Amino acid sequence: METKRIVSASPHFRAPETTQSLMLNVVLALLPAVVASAVLFGWQTLVVIATAVIASVGFEWLYCKLLKKANPIGDLSAVVTGLILALNMPAPGDSLPISMMMAVVGSLIAIVVVKQLFGGLGMNFANPALVGRIALFSGYTGYMTKWVFPDAAVDQLASATPLQVSSPAKLSLVDLLFGVHGGTMGEVCIIAILIGFVYLVVTHTISPVIPVTYIGTVFVLDLIAGMGLRGSLVNILSGGLIFGAVFMATDYVTSPLTLKGKLVFGLGLGFLTFAIRTWANMAEGVSFAILLMNLLVPYINDLTIQTPYGYVKPVKTKAKAEKEDSDK
Repeated sequence: METKRIVSASPHFRAPETTQSLMLNVVLALLPAVVASAVLFGWQTLVVIATAVIASVGFEWLYCKLLKKANPIGDLSAVVTGLILALNMPAPGDSLPISMMMAVVGSLIAIVVVKQLFGGLGMNFANPALVGRIALFSGYTGYMTKWVFPDAAVDQLASATPLQVSSPAKLSLVDLLFGVHGGTMGEVCIIAILIGFVYLVVTHTISPVIPVTYIGTVFVLDLIAGMGLRGSLVNILSGGLIFGAVFMATDYVTSPLTLKGKLVFGLGLGFLTFAIRTWANMAEGVSFAILLMNLLVPYINDLTIQTPYGYVKPVKTKAKAEKEDSDK
């Protein structure tokens, strides 16, 4: 009996996941951080988050409508951008109208400037929400560092974030885990972020390589710098390190493709974050570290690309070499 063979172009195996299903998983993973921000800082946080999401989706729809392009809002990537951007902002407190306006401006920059002007999803050079956050920090520094504190915050944390206190090693690890301190809405509650991280890994939405390598590198460098075990733990639980490692450094478009590349990426992120926090004139360094490494991802991919199975490097013959020389 003859065997019927079908010849087709690769890929020969296709995963059941779609962009929409992956983005939905990210949205679900972000929900614990959204709930935690509302519990810690009040209902106003939900207004800012909703504003950023609606603005992100609206700008994407309007841009594609004006340029008569296929509208991609159904893939939920704009929703994810709005959520991450809002969670990178401080709680509004008594500045709700200004926070809403900032959410709209950040969404415009993230969706139109960073994402759509570079070709849309898959073509952006950096994480859109990350660049939106940096733009807001540069343009609205006063409001982006105007912290609102939970009612349960201890005296030592009543006027600064954990990265700004004089003796961070004395801070309570429990307070840091549950978000009883100042900071951006999404970064403060580590427990909520870890719940989202576990969900993303279990559903195979992200690989744990980049977050683990990134956070582990910062932790080891802190130990080498003499911060001690407790001080190093406080440092990785403070600021936006864990939130950035889980939800921004793992962005499909702006992170390396190979395992070796992910390891290099995570090590680079860890070193840059440690260097900025230790030697630069700013307490936090996560956003700038991720942005710098995003720019290096094409080179990391080129240097760490896997050799195809069965590939044999062509041998340059003498005749071919002489021909190339004559062509020059």
